[in-house]
Amino acid sequence: MAVITLNPERSRGTISKNIYGHFSEHLGRCIYQGVYVGENSAIPQVRGIRTDVVEALKKIHLPVLRWPGGCFADEYHWRDGIGPKESRKRMVNTNWGGVVEDNSFGTHEFLDLCEQVGCEPYFSANVGSGTVREMAEWIEYTNSDGDSSVVRERRANGREDAWGVKYWGIGNESWGCGGNMRAEYYADVYRRYQTFCRTYGKNKPFRIASGSSGLDYHWTEVLMREAAPMMDGISVHYYTVCGDTWEKKGSATDFTEEEYYKTLHKAAYIDEVISQHDAIMTRYDPEKRVGLIVDEWGTWFDVEPGTNPGFLYQQNTMRDALVAAVSLNIFNRHCDRVTMANIAQLVNVLQSVILTEGEKMVLTPTWHVFDLYQAHQDAKEIDCFVGTGSIGPEKWAVERISASASSREGRYTVTAANLDADQPEEIRITGVRASRAEARVLSGEMHAKNDFEQEMLTTKPLPVTVEENGDLTLTLPACAVAEIRFS
Repeated sequence: MAVITLNPERSRGTISKNIYGHFSEHLGRCIYQGVYVGENSAIPQVRGIRTDVVEALKKIHLPVLRWPGGCFADEYHWRDGIGPKESRKRMVNTNWGGVVEDNSFGTHEFLDLCEQVGCEPYFSANVGSGTVREMAEWIEYTNSDGDSSVVRERRANGREDAWGVKYWGIGNESWGCGGNMRAEYYADVYRRYQTFCRTYGKNKPFRIASGSSGLDYHWTEVLMREAAPMMDGISVHYYTVCGDTWEKKGSATDFTEEEYYKTLHKAAYIDEVISQHDAIMTRYDPEKRVGLIVDEWGTWFDVEPGTNPGFLYQQNTMRDALVAAVSLNIFNRHCDRVTMANIAQLVNVLQSVILTEGEKMVLTPTWHVFDLYQAHQDAKEIDCFVGTGSIGPEKWAVERISASASSREGRYTVTAANLDADQPEEIRITGVRASRAEARVLSGEMHAKNDFEQEMLTTKPLPVTVEENGDLTLTLPACAVAEIRFS
């Protein structure tokens, strides 16, 4: 039996709802066909934005959405995506598939999507091929209610009032596709660009520096040393890849049990990555004012056979659901430093919560994990110790049970995942005297997936017993993720 011990007297603070954010890039069928089908489409839509996708995102209370990239961000020029659509500039997306980008989905359309969903926008500004003036005028265009030529241009394009965009990323992966910069050089570039992130009215930009790729701790060291007082957040990107090389990342659906555990082992390593970056950041920011923004994370496998290799389309199985559960539990437990995370990506790309094909839409197992975890948003994190053994081959062993916990107004939520591919696990939750409880679970064989013909995986009620001493007991199926709520 695994024992989950709660200590409500110990907490790292509030779990920001923005930990449950998402990432959308002009990549493959994420924006076009995934989110945007155009105003003349027969698919139900509002101003070209798919109604079914909007409703699915509203159900999981999507808090924040990052756009337009990714690598695309540093070749994106925002003025190409405003004004009459027939006169917008066409370009070739050299990062992803070499397809033509007609810019019919731009600033107004993205902010319309965010308003329809009810989420905050997070813009990634072009530093790699853009200019300081370009970024500054984008902020002015979205945030100012003055009488400048830039604001008059916005009003001429149909938007009277400013949107008030808060979150601004200063470049993306500036160590790679965003400019191949050295940390020392980017630190100076960042200092320059952030100077011109002007505040208009109450719209003070939340400035996010382009951070490291996973284990590059030197990058974080340099940026914190040189620019910590000038930033509100610093990003980190961490992808879970099953294969041993980026050229052979492994199949999303055809994998062995060893590869299943290998994937979960690599996903769980983000705990160490966050701890190391946090330790560096704390030397320069002991009060933890600067947030660690995990604005790209998730599984990255080989594309589905027969699809464009530049579109990064992959299926989504229970293995992906468990990666999401493990990752979110870790982010919750690091909520004193991790203030936002954005899974990659929203629709039809990498570890998506939604897949579309023409008029069809399906919710992936990962969507259901976000549904199970949404009670944590803006709740108080509470200490959660899991007493359990490990599972899997010695090299890729993982803790059998992953969990995190929170409370709000006297009601507790525990999210727990059983990573054992074959065996159920008896769970006891102790430390809080419960009087009533309810639970939901998502479970299935590790290869199980939802497709357009059959939606096999959905959440179901899970029996939970309240013992005389107030402990909770339940049986968590193999390869499962559960939400347990009690008071």
